[in-house]
Formats: sequence, C-alpha cells, structure tokens
Amino acid sequence: MFTLTRDDGYLLSNDPDRIDLDRVHRWLSTDAYWALGRSRETVARAFAGSIPFGVYSDGGQAAVARVITDGATFAYLCDVYVAPAERGRGLGTWLVTAVRDHLAGLGVCRILLATNDAHGVYAKVGFTPVEPGIWMELDHRPVKPVTGKEQPPAAPLTVEG
Repeated sequence: MFTLTRDDGYLLSNDPDRIDLDRVHRWLSTDAYWALGRSRETVARAFAGSIPFGVYSDGGQAAVARVITDGATFAYLCDVYVAPAERGRGLGTWLVTAVRDHLAGLGVCRILLATNDAHGVYAKVGFTPVEPGIWMELDHRPVKPVTGKEQPPAAPLTVEG
C-alpha cells in the first residue's frame, strides 16, 4: 500500500480499508453513466476484486478509481469518479497519474480504459485512442431500456447446400 499527499492536503491511498463503500456506491449507482443502478453488493464485490484508489480530504472521500490487473503486464482502469463538489481541482488527473505510476512500478506496460466524456483528462496522462480493428469485447451487461428506435431483428441466416 502507498499514500501520497498534495500540498493542499488531499491524500491519495490504495488502502482498501479506507474506501467509503456507501459513498462510492451512491456516486456510481446514481451519477456515473456506466454504473447507474449498480447494486451495493456488486460495488463491494468489484472493489474487493480490484486494487482500489481513493482521494481523501477532511470531508472524507473525494474521488475513487479501481484497477483490475494481473500485476505484471496488463491493467484495466475503471470506476474513476470525482465527487461533483471536488471537481475542478485536478484530482482526476492526479488520481490517474498516481495509478499509472503505481502500475508502472509493478512493470505493467498496458493499461486499458473506457470513457465517453473524459478523453481530455486521460490524454493529459498519456492515454491515446485505441486502434480500431484490434480490440474486441463480449458485453453481457443488462439490455439498455427500450427507446422505440431499435432495429428489428435480422432474419436468421440459412445455409444452402
């Protein structure tokens, strides 16, 4: 475990016992587009199986991130969230930089993440867009709510012989 302290008093730690799971669950399940409705039990299990990173101030937890990694070659950075009242202070960039540097110290040379709206934050730390045509996914998340604009199912393929 490690900790870093900024001159303005913010503390960053990867101590899992410091994570305020109730607060993190509230943030993710109500305000993070990628985790809306996520149950507290799922958040707890996800953090238990990851390396958690938290940023703290006198007011408690101010930001969070977690990393899924083999600890040697690859990591997936996810659930990066800065509390709305704490935004604009560079905490997100500081948090992601600390995660990057911690993983580099383990020898991890590839970190993957997904974002819809924070490309600029990650670019400051060295992340670049993924080359199309290389990465693939298998996505078993629950189906998105029906909007009425879905395409009708395609006709089944048949093989003529």
